[in-house]
Amino acid sequence: MSTTTVSISGMTCGHCVDSVTEEISAIDGVQNVAVDLNKGGVSTATVTSERELDPEQIGEAVAEAGYLVVSNDA
Repeated sequence: MSTTTVSISGMTCGHCVDSVTEEISAIDGVQNVAVDLNKGGVSTATVTSERELDPEQIGEAVAEAGYLVVSNDA
């Protein structure tokens, strides 16, 4: 079991949370995604997975949702 937390910029609403959660959840091995929305600031996503994930993989999923990972292990 592995947990990774990333900081994400540009998220402003519940729709953003849903989009990011859906994209990250589609990564093979992901068991849970908890997104903490910080309006006007940097939000975080905590990802629990069966195995350690490549941070680039999470960044690509977040980009698919239309947002940007600004740092890993926030």
